[in-house]
Parts: sequence; C-alpha cells; structure tokens
Amino acid sequence: MVACWHQQLGLLVAAAAALLMTQLLLVSAMSDVPGAITFDDGFTPLFGEANMERSPDGRTVSLTLNRYSGAGFISSHYYHHGFFSADIRLPKDHTAGVVVAFYLSNGDVFEKNHDELDFEFLGNRRRHEWRLQTNVYGNGSTDRGREERYLMPFDPTLEAHRFSILWSSRVVIFYVDGVAVREVPRSGAMGGDYPSKPMALYATIWDGSTWATDNGRYKVNYKRGPFTADFSDLVLRGCPAAAARRDDPAALQLQQLGSDEDDRCAGSEFELMTAEYAIMTPRKRMEMRRWRQRQMLYTVCYDTNRYPAPFPECDVNMEERQKFWEWGESKVVRPRVRASSGSRRRAATATTQQVSLQQAD
Repeated sequence: MVACWHQQLGLLVAAAAALLMTQLLLVSAMSDVPGAITFDDGFTPLFGEANMERSPDGRTVSLTLNRYSGAGFISSHYYHHGFFSADIRLPKDHTAGVVVAFYLSNGDVFEKNHDELDFEFLGNRRRHEWRLQTNVYGNGSTDRGREERYLMPFDPTLEAHRFSILWSSRVVIFYVDGVAVREVPRSGAMGGDYPSKPMALYATIWDGSTWATDNGRYKVNYKRGPFTADFSDLVLRGCPAAAARRDDPAALQLQQLGSDEDDRCAGSEFELMTAEYAIMTPRKRMEMRRWRQRQMLYTVCYDTNRYPAPFPECDVNMEERQKFWEWGESKVVRPRVRASSGSRRRAATATTQQVSLQQAD
C-alpha cells in the first residue's frame, strides 16, 4: 500500500512539474507581447450591435448568436502587416453549426481579389470538441485554399485562451497560447497567393449550418442558444494604412504598398520582426512540430487528392506524410467525446471504491 501511495505521489509531482514548465514556456514565449487596448481605442461595431456587449472597462466584448442575428466588430484602421491577438472563450454545450471567427481580411474593399488570414472556430454537438481551422488566402485565391484543422489541447469553453496572428511581408505565423502552431513563409513561387494588401481585423459569430459541423450534417439548434463568445485583451500592433479607415474604403484601394508606404512602414515591420515572439528559434519550431503532431486533424500539405503537388510553403516530411490519408486527414489524431456528468460521477465512484479496497488490503 505504501509503495502504491509513493507511486501516486511521484506521478502528482511529475504532473505539477510539467504544468509549471508549460507555464514558464508560455510566459517566456509571450513576454514582450504588446499591451491590450480598449474597444473604443481601436474598434467599431460591424453588424448585430444589439448582440454585442462591452465590459465597463472596454477590454472585453461579448458577441452573441441567436435566431435573429449574429454579431461582429472590426478594427477602425486597415494595416500593412502587424501582430493581432485576443483572449477568446467559446460558447459551451451544443454548438453545432456555430462559427466564431478572429481574422484579418480586406474582403469589404477588394471583393474579387481579397486577402485573408483566419482563425475559425467550428462548433460541434454536445460533448464533442470544437475544431480550430486556419486559412491563408491571397489575391482572391479561395480556389486554392490553404486550410488546416486542429483539435485544441484544452476546453475553450471553460476559460479564455490566447490566439494570435503575426503577418509580415515575409511570413505568417499563427499562435495558440503563445505557441506557434503554423508558419507560412513567403516564397516567390507563391506569387499573388501571399496576402499583401492592407487588411482590417475582424471578430464575428455567425450561423455556419451549411458547412461548419460534419459538412453541414448538423445545423444550429437555436433551442440550445443563445451562443456567446467573449473576446478580451485585444491587441493591434502594426502600421495603419495612411488615411484609410473603414469609412474611407476608396482610399484603401489606392494604397497598394508604394515607395512612400514602404518607407513609412519599414520601421514598424523591423520592430515587429525583431520582437522575441516573432523570432522562430529551433526550440520554438520543435514545440510547433510537437503541437501539430498531437493536434492536427487535416492539412492541405498532404491532401494529394486536391493538390497532387504540395504548395511551395509546405514543409513535407515523408515520415510524417505516412500518418495522413491522401485526402489530408490524420490517421492518428482523433476527436474525443467527453463523458457525460453521470459517467464522470460513476467513474469517480469506481475510483474511490478501488482506492478504499487497496487501503483495506
């Protein structure tokens, strides 16, 4: 019995040490992330303002989807590159068909050749996990979608987690809780597929019943609503497009980066790319690869059915390639179904009874 308790104590100590190390890595990775701003300092409502609620200090915005409308907000400026971040908590319980998005886009201005960088959170049935999807589109390249989908290593409905996008003229990096989870380096072979025009930052919640959950098999059930997502600690760090606001889209169409804009934004981008969180060290790439091995459900890089030749930015590893089907889905990462509260109570009771028997022995 003593040996059993010593073993359990050792496991607890090891788990605590692992948790502490994770927290230290997170603090280190994001130690110089720029400060958050209030809603009024950088954003404006986009749609569904009746379904938008701000905290008294302006640092948290709640967006709600009900049977009448979704909701969304947009940055007051468009940006030539930058770092964009938010702590996000997702709706709980049955959320099939619900889509929460945190993304950069200029689709309101460049309707036929827009650029876009997405975090999309795809709801699911009760006790089934949310999916996280990242997208990269440049110059209207939606027919050459560069999607990836992942599970998250936490329950995003219990507390907020940080999601960040770094976008420069050379690379796009997506982060989850300070860990880089996807890196898209720019190459000449990408051509116009790399996002290069000024973009605004958006946050939205909306009805994606036609595709979001199992390709549209499960729709939004408004009897389970309303559905609310919280966005807090919003970060906008970048070079605003000169004299281009959301209420002046015509000016933005004229602001493809020219010599004046290049000069004005060069210092801002240098500061961005020399920040600690933007420098991809070997250790950070190892952490990224480990995260992707554990969490990635689908990657366009191994979807040979859609694209027989991988995109130029894909880092194809033949050993890793064997872990994916030809349609890009993982053979080894599988969604989990959470146990019901009744099942958890029964499991806890069984564990208590087992421990009591061991003590009796």
